[in-house]
Amino acid sequence: MQIVFATNNLNKLKEVQALIPNYIKLLSLKDIECFEDVPETQNTIEGNAIQKATYIKENYGYDCFADDTGLEVEALNGEPGVFSARYAGEQRSDEDNMKKILEAIKSNSNRNAQFKTVICLQLNNKQYTFEGICKGEITKTKQGENGFGYDPVFKPHGYDKTFAEMDLSLKNSVGHRGKAVSQLVTFLNSQS
Repeated sequence: MQIVFATNNLNKLKEVQALIPNYIKLLSLKDIECFEDVPETQNTIEGNAIQKATYIKENYGYDCFADDTGLEVEALNGEPGVFSARYAGEQRSDEDNMKKILEAIKSNSNRNAQFKTVICLQLNNKQYTFEGICKGEITKTKQGENGFGYDPVFKPHGYDKTFAEMDLSLKNSVGHRGKAVSQLVTFLNSQS
């Protein structure tokens, strides 16, 4: 079985490849010669995942899946949410995004947050969605060198380290994307 993962984010691709069994050949957007920006104009995480997967299926004809992920901070009424990648502006800087979050809640005792990933699968002209959530808290300072995005400021409940301090296998086992991909893989296994 081969399937396209509709992302240009090499970090996401690496994370997901580590979770997909060897008998599923994962193709990137580069592999199918999709070099344009895939639209993400919906106002929900689920909407963006569906939009991206539908775009690849309709324009390239491949069975595929796409994900969208957001960090939802309780003290910020769920922000940045669907705007997580460009929270501090269109330049999409992880550093600027983390600074903005830390500044916005620096004097707030409620540091609860969650990462939410929604995967949309387009397979055999049918659509399926899978959701993974990881609850945790925003740290007061950045910690760790691994990962990407908000990983240095997010510590999952039950752990004394941020995602950026974890190795990839631990992050995948407790993280939002790992949970969603696990559901995707279980579903794909049931289809073969």
